[in-house]
Amino acid sequence: MNCPFCSKELTIIKENESAFAIFDKYPVNKGHILIITKKHIRDYFETNSEEKKAISDLLDECKSLLNDAYSPDGFNIGINCGEAAGQTIFHLHVHLIPRFKGDMDDPSGGVRGVIPERRKY
Repeated sequence: MNCPFCSKELTIIKENESAFAIFDKYPVNKGHILIITKKHIRDYFETNSEEKKAISDLLDECKSLLNDAYSPDGFNIGINCGEAAGQTIFHLHVHLIPRFKGDMDDPSGGVRGVIPERRKY
């Protein structure tokens, strides 16, 4: 298996029994964090309730960490499930992206921007 989350030494910033968090190697914004399952799971829809809770718990912990470190104005939480949705690493990871006023001209539409022409309605 050639999974970058399974086969590399990673600098873990938070963890629990079923998941861990790292800073994204290619951040969208300062503080961009990935929350990754310890078990190699393809996507979110293959998780059990324990893994979902572990991810949720780390989202809350990492949000607090980012609030203390960067004082963001908002957050995006994203999960790509499948190639058509933009998934390129087929090991479940959740993006926690801190957002700051002015980091883009018009953030309206948020995650709807995955299809840019449908971002605004």
